[in-house]
Amino acid sequence: MDPPSVPTDRLDGWRRVAETTEVPFSAGPVSVTAATVRFEPVDDADPRPFFFASRLRIEPSVAPNPVLTRLVERRARAGFRTRLADNDIRDVDHLDDREVRIDDPAASAAALSTFRGECTVADRSAAGGRTVPVEALLAVWSVDDYRLAGGAYPLVGDADRARRDLLRLIRGVRSAP
Repeated sequence: MDPPSVPTDRLDGWRRVAETTEVPFSAGPVSVTAATVRFEPVDDADPRPFFFASRLRIEPSVAPNPVLTRLVERRARAGFRTRLADNDIRDVDHLDDREVRIDDPAASAAALSTFRGECTVADRSAAGGRTVPVEALLAVWSVDDYRLAGGAYPLVGDADRARRDLLRLIRGVRSAP
């Protein structure tokens, strides 16, 4: 299974750093497989922003429906918090959820969750480093199966631009070529 794609014109200044396929859930005959691609900016300093896009396959195959969608959203938010911790982002608060449109005309509207936390980065002038506030976004939507996309960026410098850039990447996610 291929991960979803992101139009190359939206990836200017970003580089692919990983592509994985894993089974984040399996119980009896039911399993979920996730194919994920991850990107980081070419030249940003710590804490490095990141962006990812995942395609979920649920077996046995079930068409997206409201009950399953709520379950996928809830599990995705919990898994995303774990991923943020894996990226040294701690004290994460879930701020809100809202609906956003995805550029793919076949896609449903996405549930977009916003999180805030902090990351400690090395700093020669501060013992133990310095703390940087971080914002993270996670979007979940369906096409023929489920898609997740999101990432995080520091709330320093031009945070509004970083947020717009991440949303542009999220909205551009398409089914695999």
